[in-house]
Amino acid sequence: MFGIGMPEMILILIVALIVIGPQKLPELAKALGRGVAEFRKATREFRESLDIDVVEDGYDVLRNNVKEDIAEAIRKPRKAENGKK
Repeated sequence: MFGIGMPEMILILIVALIVIGPQKLPELAKALGRGVAEFRKATREFRESLDIDVVEDGYDVLRNNVKEDIAEAIRKPRKAENGKK
């Protein structure tokens, strides 16, 4: 997780115990866990909104291509009827 191994995690825990104290450490861990969970939720929602935008943009491009193809297919027979190629 975050490129932190077990020895580093133990060192961080020991420093946190010394600086914060054993009484407030559980409260801090709970708040940190909530913060991380909210951050993950926000990043997931952001990623999903980007995915939706990309899909919608893809449909717009596809729709425009189909419209252009239909318009071209309509123009070709009209040119042939008028004696143009």
